[in-house]
Amino acid sequence: MSRWEKNLFELLRRTSTDLPTDVELALRRALQAEKRGSHAAWALESILDSVRLSREKDVPLCEDTGTLQFYFSVPVGFDTNALAARTQSVVAKATRHGYLRQNTLDAVSGATFVTNVAHSAPVMFFQQGARKTVDVRLIMKSAASENEGRQYALPDSELKADRSLAGARRCILDAIWRAQGNPCSPGVLGICIGGDRATGYAQSKVQYLRRVGSRSPVKALARLEQQILKDARKLGIGPMGLGGGTTLLGVCIDSLSRLPSSYFVTVSFMGWMFRRRGALLGPTGGVERWLY
Repeated sequence: MSRWEKNLFELLRRTSTDLPTDVELALRRALQAEKRGSHAAWALESILDSVRLSREKDVPLCEDTGTLQFYFSVPVGFDTNALAARTQSVVAKATRHGYLRQNTLDAVSGATFVTNVAHSAPVMFFQQGARKTVDVRLIMKSAASENEGRQYALPDSELKADRSLAGARRCILDAIWRAQGNPCSPGVLGICIGGDRATGYAQSKVQYLRRVGSRSPVKALARLEQQILKDARKLGIGPMGLGGGTTLLGVCIDSLSRLPSSYFVTVSFMGWMFRRRGALLGPTGGVERWLY
């Protein structure tokens, strides 16, 4: 195995089995905020126990190891075809070693791709720029969270939501209420305002590359992030839908340009098993720094 493959494999292993520090700290703060002995506190204690056991026993945080989304930022002229082939090889090896479930199915026949390598699986995004290292980040997104994603086209008469941030807020709160505890709450919302139907979903998921608790550099969006967190606490959904104040650990909102007659609000969910890791790899594939 090359150095590239060795470190890509380690990235995948860490993502599958070891919850990032920022997410775990957010869960611990949430536990302190809930009433001792409540259903919410019990759920959070159970979640944190699962986090500990997965790390100690080197096993996946969740049996649904999800859709793999790799985000690569590479130097100009870098051989992305070779990097894609190495990534596919590593995904197949991680599946054989049990860090990934055989989780990829043919949509027509239902047959299983036993290596988790298929058309558009794993998902890979590449961006070239003026840099010397390869920045690779991996998100593992389960079906429980993916199934609850929603997209709204404004204006929406039923929600009384116009084409404004106030209208977007109505949509986001509707998505949270409809989802209840199904996305394995508490988790993080990734939201995109604007774009088209495809780019809205893609950009909403890019928000999971941000650290939990970070704020948008756009002041109006930062205010909306904070407002949604406050609003969500009042809904009483709580961890795993058992009640309490901690329905969300974070809200990350971005915006894209839009057409005059389109105004989309796209909401993606990530559950408490917020599997996201990254690394900076040098010219020969060595790790210069682990991210998150």
